[in-house]
Amino acid sequence: MLALTLFGVFFLIALAGVPLLFSILVTTVGIIWAQNLGHPMETIFLSFIGGVEPFILLAVPLFVFAGELLAQGGVGKRIVEFARVLFGWLPGGLGVVTVMSCTMFGGVSGSAIADTAAIGSLVIPSMIARGYSRGFAAALLAVAGTIALLMPLSIPFLIYAFISGVSMRTLSMAGLLPALASAIALIVVCMWHGKKTGCDNGEDRSTLKEIWAATRDAGPALLMPIIIIGGIWTGVFTPSESAAIAVFYGLIVSLFYYKDLSWRRIPQLLLNAFITSATVMLVIGATGAMAWLITVEQVAVQMAEWIQVVATEPWMFLMLFNVCLLLLGIFIEPLPAMLLSAPLFLPLAKHFEMDMVHIGVVMTANLAIALYTPPVGGTLFVAAKLAKAGIGEITRHLWPLMTATFTVVLLITYIPSLSTWLPRFIQSMGN
Repeated sequence: MLALTLFGVFFLIALAGVPLLFSILVTTVGIIWAQNLGHPMETIFLSFIGGVEPFILLAVPLFVFAGELLAQGGVGKRIVEFARVLFGWLPGGLGVVTVMSCTMFGGVSGSAIADTAAIGSLVIPSMIARGYSRGFAAALLAVAGTIALLMPLSIPFLIYAFISGVSMRTLSMAGLLPALASAIALIVVCMWHGKKTGCDNGEDRSTLKEIWAATRDAGPALLMPIIIIGGIWTGVFTPSESAAIAVFYGLIVSLFYYKDLSWRRIPQLLLNAFITSATVMLVIGATGAMAWLITVEQVAVQMAEWIQVVATEPWMFLMLFNVCLLLLGIFIEPLPAMLLSAPLFLPLAKHFEMDMVHIGVVMTANLAIALYTPPVGGTLFVAAKLAKAGIGEITRHLWPLMTATFTVVLLITYIPSLSTWLPRFIQSMGN
């Protein structure tokens, strides 16, 4: 079966330490050559170029740059202070503040890594000083940072919209309730941990004056996702144009309102955004070439025939879908994992007459878990570095947090209305 050969060779090469870009390309070209499939190499080149040509992908580097601006422009500390005055009085208050700060910053950055780095640098020292262990502080930050992937400006949502043809306008709202459900689940764990260990019983409630001051200070940052999503929903601008608006707004807020960013730092932020975006676009091109091979050789049809034998009911397919994505995510970052798996699973989901918006949220929620699981986990390693904690120590504290997020993923999977109700409600109000 070509599917098993294709993914078996890919995983062997990737696990050998070969960079993901070359793992995908070597697998694609190697399978064509070894199986005597007869496809000219020019098609690989054309598929690679075609994979990065769609106009909507212009939004990727712009959103990455906007995230860099906001992370370095003082937005993070205003959001943390805003969360502190609202939630710091709860048991496990600093943990709750971390979760809510990551959720709110994720709404303006759309990037889990940027979310983790920006919020972690502000809350980790305070958590350790309050009495939290370094392992728990890092574990919480690594998990909470992934909520950004379910927020309206999520970059994975943008990629999924490109792959599936689903409206980014709909996806931008579809992840909001799942993101809030994830935040609530993590807050429950934080409150339990604070009470159990006695390290954080909460601080005094803030006064109305303090709440107003924090709200006024954080207001411009919190307005950004409202402006962007409002513009997309009303048709004022497209997702690609919204990314440009995000950059412009980020520059205004960071340079002229908060004044925490100077013009001299802009070139370095541009370089950082360029490196990140170039990496993402190269992988998108490579997965475009592999996706072409998967389509031409009808790998998706072969997979469909096998899955229809194993999973005869929609709930069985969804369970298998979750398991496959979780296993794939352990070894591959969310964006390439989505690009590789979507061509296989979307036709199957359509066969079972499932909502493509719901499937996109389920896929993103599963792949977000990969960001805090070894060996690839991006947010895990950022949090470990910030907290100066070992991976083993962090892993011991991950289990209750993972249990909370797994529970939410199951709820998202089997209660589609968690993803589809809000977009439909907003759309019905506009009619």
